[in-house]
Amino acid sequence: MDIAPLLCLALLLDAVLGEPRWIWSRVSHPVILIGRAITWCDLNLNFGRYRRAKGLIAVIGLSAIAIALGWGVSWFGPIVEIVIAAVLLAQRSLVDHVQAVGNAMRVSLGDGRRMVARIVSRDTRDMDETAIARSAIESAAENLSDGVIAPAFWFLIGGLPGLFLYKVINTADSMIGYRSPRYEEFGWAAARFDDLLNLIPARLTAVLFALPAGQLGQWRLIAADAQFHRSPNAGWPEAALAQALDIALAGPRSYDGILTDFPYVHPKGRWKLDARDIDATVKALWQAWGLALALCFIFALF
Repeated sequence: MDIAPLLCLALLLDAVLGEPRWIWSRVSHPVILIGRAITWCDLNLNFGRYRRAKGLIAVIGLSAIAIALGWGVSWFGPIVEIVIAAVLLAQRSLVDHVQAVGNAMRVSLGDGRRMVARIVSRDTRDMDETAIARSAIESAAENLSDGVIAPAFWFLIGGLPGLFLYKVINTADSMIGYRSPRYEEFGWAAARFDDLLNLIPARLTAVLFALPAGQLGQWRLIAADAQFHRSPNAGWPEAALAQALDIALAGPRSYDGILTDFPYVHPKGRWKLDARDIDATVKALWQAWGLALALCFIFALF
């Protein structure tokens, strides 16, 4: 069976069911298992000399295992492929987490800070309303690319082997792909491979944000704003969403008590944000998802 129809069904299944707690409270989520494998590599390889080479070997080994597992599991048939693909997509989970921040903000700033701390790694203790909303919106833009569009893209390209490969690399990047004394060498390969695998999906996500908002004609501005982001890929969906909502994103933020002065993305946009902007972001997430589903359906037909 062709991959495109399977992807359509997986996208719909994920949107309807999300991540049922009654399942993942009893068995480990596949991403958790991937994380354990990466942790093992970190503990057993990330020391001494040749850390960059060791990190490269770890990424190649994990990638080979992922591709082999994907190929093996695919032999169980299309139903299994659909279910596993749905598990490794994250549209419903993303929407629920982002909307929860907006709902919490309507209760109190403290509730909003506690909820946004679940989806961002920056310091949240002193965030005002705008900082909370901006953090949630930036997370939404980046995670639509990393958690939905990129996995769907690589599933469409390579079936379960492609999807498993992407999830291994993306998880490795999120765990060890940092420019820190511990991971700058060991995580180098994971970060570079993740940049490569997200090259097309990040720009595709930008199109999916821009098109429903009628902002595709502003592509040059989106491309220019994307260059201000510290990531070669994450800036694209973020810049497109900022343009679609006409808001300023990014800018200075604090990590572990240290203020980092990042430039703003779409600085001409509205600066003061609130829970209504999170509502608009959730709407944009569903519009982008719907357009992706429509494109997938067209692939399935032709």
